[in-house]
Amino acid sequence: LIKMSYLVLLNAALWGKTSQSSNYLQSGPELALDGLLTSWTHTNNETNPWWRVDLLKVYRVNRVTITNRPSNGLRINGAVIRYFFDYGATATFSCGAMEGRYMIVHIPGDKKILSLSEAGVYGVPPGNLAVDGAATQSSTFTGWFAEKAIDSNRGLQQNTACSSTLNQTNPWWRLDLRHIYRVSRVVVTNRKDCCTEQMNGAEIRIGNSLENNSNNNPICAVIPAIPAGESYSYSCGGMDGRYVNLIIPGDMKILTLCELEVYGEVNPLNVFVNILRLAVIDFCIAFQRFT
Repeated sequence: LIKMSYLVLLNAALWGKTSQSSNYLQSGPELALDGLLTSWTHTNNETNPWWRVDLLKVYRVNRVTITNRPSNGLRINGAVIRYFFDYGATATFSCGAMEGRYMIVHIPGDKKILSLSEAGVYGVPPGNLAVDGAATQSSTFTGWFAEKAIDSNRGLQQNTACSSTLNQTNPWWRLDLRHIYRVSRVVVTNRKDCCTEQMNGAEIRIGNSLENNSNNNPICAVIPAIPAGESYSYSCGGMDGRYVNLIIPGDMKILTLCELEVYGEVNPLNVFVNILRLAVIDFCIAFQRFT
């Protein structure tokens, strides 16, 4: 039995801010992110021209794509990493899960011109994936909204930092990660005042199906109990999924959740290096982490 996984990497560049060493006429740096192969960036003829995208936060980058312009393609020549492809083609470079906020394409030397048609930076934000997701739940006790379980507040003030359903049958809480990830672990924080036993028997489910509000997806773990105010980590062994659910089976149940964190990464099998034909292209792609 072969399990096929189709993980979606974020093109973080689309939300970034671009700049370059100089602008030739109207060929500004933002043209590398407009999705059009009929436009391109263009610097002046200068020493060490560069193009940069600020991703606005640190990402774990698995691949970078660069699309050459369909004409005058040699204006991207002359760098450190050497690959081959035709004018107008796209090359993909594996970055081995490097972490960085800035991606720079740089041509060292005098009398150089840098021109790009498109650039992409694909990866995931390192750390807790839940904070960029969207939360919902089967019902809501007044003021205890689903999104409070992903606000990075583990619940010192219960009524302002925790989610809660009403008393019902099979209450559930769901996180949409917006993209498919390989989940290594889920961290669940229980409330610290009363009723901590309400969490007992909760199932953590991960998968891609919305059937039965995603409660039919495979089980990562069943929570026997979590002491008041404590955070317990549950290993999910690299389960692939977009949706992370907590559900408590049974009648007259209440699901209260003070924080849920999701940690994982991009499936390394989804990283491909495509080197397309001839016409020399040289890149210096530098990742820098700024704190």
